[in-house]
Amino acid sequence: MNILNNKLNNNAPIGFVDSGVGGLTVLEKVRKILPNEDFIYYGDTVHTPYGDKTKEQLLEYTDEIFKFFEEKGCKAVVMACNTTSSTIYDIIKDKYNFEIYPIVQSAAIILAQLPIKRLGIFATHGTIQSQSYPREIAKYNKDIEVFGQYCPNWVHIVENSLIYDEQSIKIIENDLKTMLKNKPEKIVLGCTHYPFLLGVLTQFAPKEMFIDPAVDFAEFIKKDLTAKNLINDSKTNGYGEFYVSANPALFKTSAQLFCKLEKDPQLLTFENSIKTISIS
Repeated sequence: MNILNNKLNNNAPIGFVDSGVGGLTVLEKVRKILPNEDFIYYGDTVHTPYGDKTKEQLLEYTDEIFKFFEEKGCKAVVMACNTTSSTIYDIIKDKYNFEIYPIVQSAAIILAQLPIKRLGIFATHGTIQSQSYPREIAKYNKDIEVFGQYCPNWVHIVENSLIYDEQSIKIIENDLKTMLKNKPEKIVLGCTHYPFLLGVLTQFAPKEMFIDPAVDFAEFIKKDLTAKNLINDSKTNGYGEFYVSANPALFKTSAQLFCKLEKDPQLLTFENSIKTISIS
């Protein structure tokens, strides 16, 4: 749907969606540069990880969540999940009454400008299988060789606050060693959960080697909202709401290692009708 025809309210909230806490890495960067914006974050924790789900499953989950965002009157929704951006964005991009920002397609524009020849991508199975990063980067720069690598345990490690466990560190180190055999000049953390692992990754490789695409993604969102006259013109700091589809207590524990939640997450499911339970 053409957003320009929708007469959206520039002071309406922005929705953020991910399979769990990973999208908070995007949310935090957007909040820093757009502090007056209100937001609604939904972590689909009952279905995490998204990387091993089928396209049909992702379409079902996303449709339920996006309809919730429509009910909340969102002016835009940020697909903070690399997997859904890679596999279903092209199918749903014109279906809803708000602007949709997919992280992969937006980040690829920036990555294509890097002065390098070899680029590594750590990502979920769904993102790697879709070949979205090499395909999107090639639209703007065909000279960068892209090496994708699936990291099957990383989302679980983050979601369960196991980052600095001895076994987790060994898994992350071994995955990194495999990637380094390709001799990448830079490595993209191609899942929003993965920047949570920088403290471990930088024990084994220089910090400047790793790219968190959420940084440039946030700037892209700000620039586009500004161009569409959708920036919140309020003079007060924005508010935030957090929702999850399972285990809000675990979400809060994992999230607060990296992000301050000013409100406790609420449990929200989509069985027959939306049911919301506040968790104090």
